[in-house]
Amino acid sequence: MSEEQKPQLPPTEAIQNLLNISGDSWFEYPVRAQPHHTDYAGVVWHGSYIAWMEEARVECLRSLGIEFADLVALGCDLPVVELSVRYHRALRLGMTAVVRARMLEITGVRLNWDYQIQSLDGQELYVTAKVTLVAVDMEKGKIMRQLPPDVKDVFAKLTGKI
Repeated sequence: MSEEQKPQLPPTEAIQNLLNISGDSWFEYPVRAQPHHTDYAGVVWHGSYIAWMEEARVECLRSLGIEFADLVALGCDLPVVELSVRYHRALRLGMTAVVRARMLEITGVRLNWDYQIQSLDGQELYVTAKVTLVAVDMEKGKIMRQLPPDVKDVFAKLTGKI
């Protein structure tokens, strides 16, 4: 894959424009920084943000009637194959935030997601990220040639391309 084809985060000065997206296609998942999310200084550990994004993605799918366990039962796993994270500002112990997640597009069996972690009032941006998942046939251990039809239809609703 060439550098031009890889998902890229916008330049830092352009990130604020993402907060003014019209038509709210974002799924919002509130979080609070608990002691186990932080280091000894009370700053949220970088991996906690990634776990929160995973939780938001799973809950977004659940809100549409897709249980991750059901995907597994169909023999379809969705591992992360690409992750790009930009940390803008640290969250600290006890702070609350909202993880905003949306599926940008489906390209074959690749699912591209976009994330923002921001303050509840939308005034502070903590993290932006892009994540690409790929559908894998769990029995064969290989990338699927196409998404199962039912799954594809629901994902198409997420991207607004149906």
